[in-house]
Amino acid sequence: MQPSPTSDRRTPVFDHTVPPPGHPSASSHELREPPSGGPQVHHAPARVAGHRPEPSHGDPAAREPRVLAVVDGSDTADYVAHTATLRGVIRQRLVTRALIGHLPPAPARLLDIGGGNGVQALEFARRGYNVTVCEPDPRMLAETRRGLADAPESVRRRVELVRGDGRDAVHLVGTGWDATFCHGVIMFVPEPAPLLNVLVELTRPGGIISVVGKNGPALALRAGLQGRWRDTTALLGEPRAVGAARPGRQPAVQLPPGDDPANVAAILTAAGTRSLAWYGIRTFTDHLGGIPPGSDVDAVVDAEWAAGARDPYRGIARLIHHVHRRTG
Repeated sequence: MQPSPTSDRRTPVFDHTVPPPGHPSASSHELREPPSGGPQVHHAPARVAGHRPEPSHGDPAAREPRVLAVVDGSDTADYVAHTATLRGVIRQRLVTRALIGHLPPAPARLLDIGGGNGVQALEFARRGYNVTVCEPDPRMLAETRRGLADAPESVRRRVELVRGDGRDAVHLVGTGWDATFCHGVIMFVPEPAPLLNVLVELTRPGGIISVVGKNGPALALRAGLQGRWRDTTALLGEPRAVGAARPGRQPAVQLPPGDDPANVAAILTAAGTRSLAWYGIRTFTDHLGGIPPGSDVDAVVDAEWAAGARDPYRGIARLIHHVHRRTG
């Protein structure tokens, strides 16, 4: 883990909960669950940037943040590489374009839960927002610092980094945020409701909650476009091929609850929000693997944006972007 930049060109980034160098951290391949009974949520006032919370005492396990997952990949390097592909660029740019129409003006306070390597946070900091990233993986936070090191000082001072599990974020960063993001995380959580409820609690009344997750009912589309026909058939739950050893209809793959957009929207609504809009992400390009963006990337993003904002195209996109407003 690299220290925060400290030259006269680089102001420090506050990283309140990252242990010192040499402290063991969980592998990104692990998915650690909260204690039985769900995470303990503690109410705390919104923290002033630069304030260091008091360290926890007692059980050492209570001081070690629980790793949810590394978003969109099983390894930090995989995810960092993914964000530079056409698919990664499209995701980030579509999310930004959608949120511009819903966020309060800068300098509002934005919280990015599971912010990965900080691509989205840096984008909104460049637009004048104050952004806090809450991320469980110290390697991802180190990647964010690398991105910040090349940013202007005016951008760096608007970004704060906190290491921790999103389900503990009320305790880590307080409440009252103007908008709370959680992009590409709920697909890694066995039960999304605790995390989604925390997102609503973190956000001030009238604030925005932005969630990106898989579009479970349409997951067969990528496999089909890539010519992976057995996978396509399994995802669709269609009858087995003629001559198969066990003819008859096989059950469709059981979708995790976090991959069901209707379920995600229902949980957010029940927690005290109303839906403002939902968008599809990667209708036409999800099957293209790791190809880099080309000279036509702006035209590709425009086409994906047009498709992701209307039926029937958004309903078959790989990812769904939910934008809700907290009502109370």
